[in-house]
Amino acid sequence: MLPNRESDTQQAYDDDPRITPLGRFLRITSIDELPQFWNVLKGEMSIVGPRPHMLIHTEQYCSIIPDYNKRLLVKPGITGWAQVHNLRGETEKPDKMKKRVEYDIWYIEHWSLALDMKIMFKTLKIIFR
Repeated sequence: MLPNRESDTQQAYDDDPRITPLGRFLRITSIDELPQFWNVLKGEMSIVGPRPHMLIHTEQYCSIIPDYNKRLLVKPGITGWAQVHNLRGETEKPDKMKKRVEYDIWYIEHWSLALDMKIMFKTLKIIFR
């Protein structure tokens, strides 16, 4: 993205003028997620878990979505249950975020190694489709 004043408050969206052509390619191919593996190696993230949100969204949604804070009890992940169910990208409406959070909480409550493997496999299918 181009440097901008909204980087901490405005999610990227389709045809966002802040996105460079290289950035668009990186996003479409999901190559932009590769640096996140450094955070996994540092122990700050997991490969699978609820995707992290912007801090401003965490503050906003904690007050309007019941149980939003539950997703903060586990490490964020590069991919997650919500993402493999097509709940990724911009959350322009609270209903979309609520649905994403429901999937995140379901994942937390039903976690297993088998579920993580399933999510990783589904993620690879999405990337290489």
